[in-house]
This record gives sequence, C-alpha cells and structure tokens, in this order.
Amino acid sequence: MRIVLVEDNDELAEAIIDRFRGEGHAIDREADGEQASELLRYKTFDLILLDVNLPGRNGFEILRQLRLSGNHTPVMLLTARSEVDDRVVGLDAGADDYIVKPFDLRELAARCRALARRRAGESSNLFIAGNFTFDRAAKRATVDGQDVDLRHREVQLLEVMIGNIGRVLSKEEVADKLYTFEEVPTLNAVEQTMTRLRRKLEGAAFSIRTIRGLGYIASVRDE
Repeated sequence: MRIVLVEDNDELAEAIIDRFRGEGHAIDREADGEQASELLRYKTFDLILLDVNLPGRNGFEILRQLRLSGNHTPVMLLTARSEVDDRVVGLDAGADDYIVKPFDLRELAARCRALARRRAGESSNLFIAGNFTFDRAAKRATVDGQDVDLRHREVQLLEVMIGNIGRVLSKEEVADKLYTFEEVPTLNAVEQTMTRLRRKLEGAAFSIRTIRGLGYIASVRDE
C-alpha cells in the first residue's frame, strides 16, 4: 500500500514508519496539519493514518475537508483522546477506524490490513487463485504449494497488482504506489522488478501481462 502518516510526534512516527516499511509498504509522513491538508488535495494514497492533535489544523478538520471533497480513502485516526464523545466525532466525520494511544504496532498493522481488505471487498488476508496463494499478513506467496522467493520490492508490486486485477496500470501509476517521496524511481526500475516478478510467477494461475503502450494488467486464469 501507499500510505501517508500525519503525526507530529517524531518518536512515534519513526516507529510506525519502520513497522510499515518493514512490511513492504511505501509510507510518507507529514507533521503539520495544514501541510497535510494541502498534500491530500492533490495526492492520492491507499490509506491515511491521521493524528487528531496536530499543529496547523487538527485531524478532525482535515478529515471533514477530505470527505467533503469526495475523497473516500480509508482513514485510521490515531489519538490520545479516549473519551467516547471524541471517538463518535471522529467516526461521524468520516473515519473508517480509530485507535487510541498508546497502541501496539501489531494491532495498528492488523487494523490497517482489515481496512485494505474491506476496501477491496475481501474478508481474508489470504488471496487464492487456483494454484497460487498470497498471504498479505505473512507476505508469503506460493505456486503449487511451493514458496516463491520474493524480494521486498517484488512483494510490494505483487500486492499492487493483486489489488488491481483487471485494471490496466501505467508504469507511472505502479511507480507511484511503490516509491515514497524520498525515493527517486525510474520506469526502468519498475520494468526490471516486473520482469523478475513475472518470471517467478510462471505457471501460476495469477499472471501479469504487458499491454503495449499502456502498462500492465493482472488476471486470474480459470482452472
């Protein structure tokens, strides 16, 4: 997933970023509410982790503006406010979930996976297509019951393509989902990663094809 974290606590932000990058996600951070609000006006993410108490503009205001603009990106509120009234305000403003500080990073990651599944209309972390399986939680893929040895970036790419089956993604769209603002991706790097992934998935019922001049499309073969 391409994630943005809006959190002004440096120590907590670093811990969250380390956790999600370790799980293979591209995650960026904003510490100021006003700057985050501006970023979300023009940049699309798969998930927003949003603190409530922020300098510049609070999380409730950012969330309300986001929903009024028609942006339906899943939002997880992170806050030290445990009162029921505050939780109600956050959920009514359009939050998809709400976690109170301090929290266990494992729970945060699990809740975020649940939001991603809900958005995709799925109920399990396990994606199965014929002889191919992918466990989103374990980051483990198999073909005919045999583990597929995937690099970090290949896992990210696989998740992107599984989440967009039947939809053509341009190389630019793929790069945008794989890399953070701090990284400098090239389309050649995307091609190389795609080539390696497709080679490792040979014989699988899940496959990725190149649509010349347009990009890539993932599909599932009928068994």
